Amino acid sequence: MFRIAFHAPEIPPNTGSAIRLAANTGAELHLVEPLGFALDERNVRRAGLDYHELAELRVHRTIDGLWAAVAPARVYAFTTGADRDYTDVAYEPGDVLLFGSESTGLPTDVAHAPQVSARVRLPMVPGSRSLNLANAAAVAVYEAWRQHAFAGAATAARPPARRG
Repeated sequence: MFRIAFHAPEIPPNTGSAIRLAANTGAELHLVEPLGFALDERNVRRAGLDYHELAELRVHRTIDGLWAAVAPARVYAFTTGADRDYTDVAYEPGDVLLFGSESTGLPTDVAHAPQVSARVRLPMVPGSRSLNLANAAAVAVYEAWRQHAFAGAATAARPPARRG
């Protein structure tokens, strides 16, 4: 499946929501320190509800730790300064969708690291700064998963056909 990576996340409910997102999509969630909170913090657990045990979560002390853990995967750095839209990528299982912190985004050295395959953006109206971190990750992960026909998703029961 796909991998979501947050570099130095600061807001506990965003990471809690990402834990829930990972559990519901089969994605891995990677967090790169420093974290702006403790993972056992009440707000993280509340946003993630009871999904913590269902999500694959890895914490890395440094960005180099992330690079080592995901190599040789393709890494897509999400940044408002990119020229390429996230929908212009043909995602493959194992790809890493990398996002920066809520207040500053990805540091330039991380966004332009040699491990980054491409920088991509989520389109927004002029004058907008950024989307909520958890929302941006959800948009990206669902696009990547959609491109693979939601492989592994539960099938919904269909209501009986209406007659007459």
